[in-house]
Amino acid sequence: MPEIVLATLNAKYLHSSFGLRYLMANLGPLQSRAIIAEYDINQRPIDILESLLDFSPRIVGLGIYIWNVTESLELVSLLKRLRPELLVVLGGPEVSYETDEQEITRLADYVIAGEADTAFATLSEALLNGNPPAHKIIQAGVPELARLRLPYTLYTDEDIRNRVLYVEASRGCPFTCEFCLSSLDIPVRQFPIEPFLQELDSLLARGALQFKFVDRTFNLNLNVSAAILRFFIQRLRPGLFVHFEMIPDRLPETLRHLIAQFPPGSIQLEVGIQTFDESVARNISRRQDFVKLEENFRFLKGDTGVHIHADLIAGLPGETAGSFGDGFDRLVALAPHEIQVGILKRLRGTPIVRHDQEWGMVYSPVPPYEILQNKLMDFATLQQLRRFSRYWDLVGNSGNFIETTPLFWAKSGSPFASFLEFSDWLFQRTRRTHGIALNALSELLFEFLVAVLKHPKPEIANILWKDFQRAGRSEIPPFLRPFLPATIPSRHLPRHSSAPPRQTRHLPVSDLSKIRLKS
Repeated sequence: MPEIVLATLNAKYLHSSFGLRYLMANLGPLQSRAIIAEYDINQRPIDILESLLDFSPRIVGLGIYIWNVTESLELVSLLKRLRPELLVVLGGPEVSYETDEQEITRLADYVIAGEADTAFATLSEALLNGNPPAHKIIQAGVPELARLRLPYTLYTDEDIRNRVLYVEASRGCPFTCEFCLSSLDIPVRQFPIEPFLQELDSLLARGALQFKFVDRTFNLNLNVSAAILRFFIQRLRPGLFVHFEMIPDRLPETLRHLIAQFPPGSIQLEVGIQTFDESVARNISRRQDFVKLEENFRFLKGDTGVHIHADLIAGLPGETAGSFGDGFDRLVALAPHEIQVGILKRLRGTPIVRHDQEWGMVYSPVPPYEILQNKLMDFATLQQLRRFSRYWDLVGNSGNFIETTPLFWAKSGSPFASFLEFSDWLFQRTRRTHGIALNALSELLFEFLVAVLKHPKPEIANILWKDFQRAGRSEIPPFLRPFLPATIPSRHLPRHSSAPPRQTRHLPVSDLSKIRLKS
């Protein structure tokens, strides 16, 4: 039986814990005495407790994050109540800061703050040898990346078949955005590129096709970025999909040339805009060249097949509902495939708290610590924007309504104002933001576009039917039948794409028809 169990609660089964694999890879001689046990937040803590105790470990190391801290608190409470002699060690960003204020850290035996890659091994060795450290809170030093053992061989065949594989070529961020934990990780540090690419090659050889880079600034180091892109270009194959986070105003010609060589939908770029208001950007210490940003968007949309996922944040200090709406409209005009509307969170350790008094920032005390109100946005306004965010994800981001969505602002000209009107209307009709079936949502869209925005019924029915077919559905919904011709040709679209289903739905029909991947 293992003496050490490395465990965490992932947000969903399809996610894999990158952190646990780093800890296991760097356990050294203790690796043979340890095991990884992954769970998810949909499992009951008492069932996870039973599973952990079945291992009869001496040490349980738990990865604590904003998405699992509530469930993890219950789990640790149960562990210490039932097996008080069991040593519980916590790590992860949620417990790396403000540790004195948290019940979960009070219950645990030890907490490793910071990058615990090698610090966990040192602590475990001491505990197993009967030499416990004098202090409960252990500040991990910054590891030298070249000396770390990489964790990629610890992805199992099941992981490769069913889960997202996380990879990283660097750690840290050169920017100081006050809402983000990555702003505390300065400077940026690079893993040696050749060993890293060899690990990726091994994963590809085992059948891995989807890679999510967790680097905060993928395009910061031109030489590294170019080497990684060339690596994947040389290994293009059906199903290959790579996700990067990029700095929006930095896209030199070398990277443009390489990105343009990828098949449509095979690269996703997550682009953090956060705000288009320059005074708000200054408030949060965010540096951004909006002219270059827009130029890069136009290139990516016009000259590449990249899937663009852009982020905006509501509730930043100094941002009004009006200026946020203006920023949303400006972003829609740049035509990213998805716009993630996030609500500001007060992550532990971030300097965003310095604005609390001046801007009247009031945050929820429970995870994910979202803002409840501030001086410029009251609680009702932020609730309205939370619903807007959820409904936009269902309609604008999902890829299920590609041709229907622009009809919201076809007459008004303002995507934000028109979709906010729909959001308010939809909530009044349903009183819910979750559990809305796709067919029910489609019928509500039809009703709003026809009854409220006064679009002709046959026009809306025809466009909605095109979207239905685009998503691979072949049966006409009953609510559309009266408004479509008795005989209407089906639009058979090729479904083969390098992108996952959601991203594939966003591809232009012309791209779906012409995709030919190199073997």
